[in-house]
Amino acid sequence: MKIVLATSNEHKFKEISTILKDRFDKILSLSDVGINYQVEETGSTLEENALIKARFVFEKTGFVVLADDTGLMVDSLKGAPGVYSARYCGKNHDYRGNRELLLHNLKGNSNRDAHFETVIVLLFGLNDYIAAKGRVDGKIMDEEHGDNGFGYDSIFYSYELKKTFGECSENEKNSVSHRARALQNLILKLKEKENENNSRFFR
Repeated sequence: MKIVLATSNEHKFKEISTILKDRFDKILSLSDVGINYQVEETGSTLEENALIKARFVFEKTGFVVLADDTGLMVDSLKGAPGVYSARYCGKNHDYRGNRELLLHNLKGNSNRDAHFETVIVLLFGLNDYIAAKGRVDGKIMDEEHGDNGFGYDSIFYSYELKKTFGECSENEKNSVSHRARALQNLILKLKEKENENNSRFFR
C-alpha cells in the first residue's frame, strides 16, 4: 500500500518515515503529490486536527493518508499549550518562540510536569479511518539542553530516558516517543483490520 504523510514538517516526515519504512510499499510527501498548501487546524482536539489534515489531502489525491497532531500538555498550565503547541507564540510555527514563551509562562513554577500526546489517523475514505494515541511523560526544564530534535525537544525531559529529547539520538527518542508509540498502536489496529477484512495492507 502507498500512503501520503499529511505534513509539511520535514522533521516529522523523517521521524514517521523512519519508523514505517519497512511497513508500506511507498511513503509519499505532500510535495510528491503536488500539495504545497497547509490546511488550517481548527479542531478542538488532536484527533479532530489530524482528521482535518487527512481529509484535505485525501480529497486532493484519493490516496490513503496518514496524518497526526501532537500536543504538549503542561499540568500547571491546565494542559496548555495542548492543541496550540505548534503555534503557541503565533501562527508562524516558530520553534524558538514557542519554547521561550513556555519557559516564560513557567518561570518560578515548581510544578513542571508535562506530557506529549500524539493522535495519528490513517484515512482510507472520508469516514473510514483508524485512530491511535501515544503518550510520553516528563517535565519542562528551566533552560534548553541539547541540539537534536525539533519543537520542544530541548526543554522536554523524558523520565524514561533521563535526559531531554534534545540530548537524545534519533533511535533513543523513537524508542519512547509519543509519536512512535502512536504509530505502534496504529500498526496493531491495522493488523486487526487486516484480519477482520481478510486483506493485506503491509508489505
